[in-house]
Amino acid sequence: MSPSPSVPDPATEPAEDRAAEETPTDLAPPALERARRLTDVVTRLRRALRSSIRTDYPWESLPMAQVELLQTLAAAPLRVGELADRQRLAPNTVSGLVGKLLEAGFVDRQADPGDRRTARIALTPAGRRQLDDWQHAHERRIATALGTLSPADREAVMQALPALDSLARALARPTGAE
Repeated sequence: MSPSPSVPDPATEPAEDRAAEETPTDLAPPALERARRLTDVVTRLRRALRSSIRTDYPWESLPMAQVELLQTLAAAPLRVGELADRQRLAPNTVSGLVGKLLEAGFVDRQADPGDRRTARIALTPAGRRQLDDWQHAHERRIATALGTLSPADREAVMQALPALDSLARALARPTGAE
């Protein structure tokens, strides 16, 4: 899949083509340009992973939002409101997702020991198996794709992981948090 037209990909576009298309007024500040390129690459990477997993592993049919809830619940049972806060989703959206996971048998409701009027959502053994299967399928797919890269590109990807992890944590902080 090619990058969006607003963000040239220097790896695939000849320098003379880029120079001809860009004018001084079109150039964004360096930070904004880096952010655009990163956004484009991350979007393409997520899309490629989702589509390749569904092609290679047709059983994988959970929407990503449900997978993310299962991943969050793998650490500990949570109330719907807590799940909504962690996922930065509206509580009614999370309630709908939880309803689908309940129907599938991947989660169940447990009494909250601190407040008997509320329930915590917990991963079931079937949910744990589904999450483990999903994780292993993704690990195999990424390992295969990494194996197609040159050793230098593979090393560059691995060297970028700590910085990408820091970026993910920075993005997860509430806006305005230091």
